[in-house]
Amino acid sequence: MAGDQGKRFASSLLFDKAFVNGQWVSAKSGKTFEVTNPATGELLGTVPDMDGSDTRSAIETAHKAFQTWRDVPAKERCTVLRRWSDLCTQNKPELARLLTSEMGKPLKEAEGEVNYGISFIEWFGEEARRAYGDVIPSPTSSKRMLVLRQAIGVCGMITPWNFPNAMITRKACAAIAAGCTVVLKPAEDTPYSALALCELAKQAGLPEGVLNVVTASRANAPSVGKELCENPIVKKISFTGSTNTGKTLLRQSADTVKKASMELGGNAPFIVFDSADVNAAVQGAMASKFRCSGQTCVCANRILVQEGIYDRFVKRLAEVMNEELKVGDGLEPGTTQGPLINKAAVDKVDGLVQDAVKSGAKVVTGGKRHTKGSNFYHPTLLTDVTPKMRCSTEEIFGPVAAIMKFKTEEEALAIANATQFGLAGYFYSGNIGQIWRVSEKLEYGLVGANEGLISATEAPFGGVKESGLGREGGKYGLEEYMEIKYVCMGGI
Repeated sequence: MAGDQGKRFASSLLFDKAFVNGQWVSAKSGKTFEVTNPATGELLGTVPDMDGSDTRSAIETAHKAFQTWRDVPAKERCTVLRRWSDLCTQNKPELARLLTSEMGKPLKEAEGEVNYGISFIEWFGEEARRAYGDVIPSPTSSKRMLVLRQAIGVCGMITPWNFPNAMITRKACAAIAAGCTVVLKPAEDTPYSALALCELAKQAGLPEGVLNVVTASRANAPSVGKELCENPIVKKISFTGSTNTGKTLLRQSADTVKKASMELGGNAPFIVFDSADVNAAVQGAMASKFRCSGQTCVCANRILVQEGIYDRFVKRLAEVMNEELKVGDGLEPGTTQGPLINKAAVDKVDGLVQDAVKSGAKVVTGGKRHTKGSNFYHPTLLTDVTPKMRCSTEEIFGPVAAIMKFKTEEEALAIANATQFGLAGYFYSGNIGQIWRVSEKLEYGLVGANEGLISATEAPFGGVKESGLGREGGKYGLEEYMEIKYVCMGGI
């Protein structure tokens, strides 16, 4: 347990040790690093600052556990995951409060994320019992041809700070359900949500060594990632984060030919055509843009509005932003916009806004740092944005709605697809033909047609182009952690 200062925030589920082989452990060096509340700057506590050597030990532990866990019947794995989900449900208020304290998002959003995380534990527990193989009709009477699906092995995982609960369960529970074991490094900003999940997994009866969490500071993160990628025991690497880091991890994984899942950066277009229901489009933009204070990979990054409804859309969006968005500490009632994760994030967002203004964009509302503290930024609406401005070419990751005008469907699609990213795209239209055309022509792994919130446990999640490899969630998520084995039986 963390000290008294930390206990004010989450009491029984706040742990100051890493979790390896079912035990709470320190770094071999004895070093720790601090975790702070981004809204207040207060110290939440310290956790071990582990390195490559610590990670290697965790990998060896996971490998040993894999020898028995892979042979546990799917029904038994499902039962353990069900107990884990039940315990998370029972502890939901505490998990949500802990999440808000270390990450900053409003408590209501944190509760929603915990629910989302629980849904992945449940889903993959159920999917474990549906990891079917095949019997292939043989070309000869003397042979039988079988296809088996088997757990891939030890899986290395690196998860982000913006969804410190659900991104862990979406990855780890798929692997565990498949019969794999896990070594996971949570983001240095948000280790406590990961450690809380470990405690509840332990209470649920998850065997020692199946789930291992190593914590590391920003300085030690590269050595942890390198070990996960280069260690030949690890058969799969799963990462959510920036495209540049993802490319580094892929290069490091090449020599051991690891299977990889990469959910990387985005630059999501949000297109509003003249035929759209303006009020519905505004609500969709609010949900897509300002959830998590704009700090999600699938946030609307470029809002393209057709010229016939441009002025009406801008006016209505500004009204709704002013009516509905309240900046503050995520633990304060009524807050809808918490802090950004750190001051560097605020500096980046402000730099993008100032660049846009210098290049001709207009600030309708916001456009400056917030007096709430160094990690807060006013929800901002920019108009007259162009495709060449930095806020159009870079991922904003903040509460800035950047709006540009377009004339034709062809122009909108050309702008939307003119990026190396391809994670999520959105559009609003009342024309059924246009809905089909645009859905098919948007070069994105996820598309929302007349919908601003598209993530769901049952659906595949992942991008194309430089936004990633593989899919998480849905029935496809389990496949990422399994190998296909062909068995040919002769002498029949």
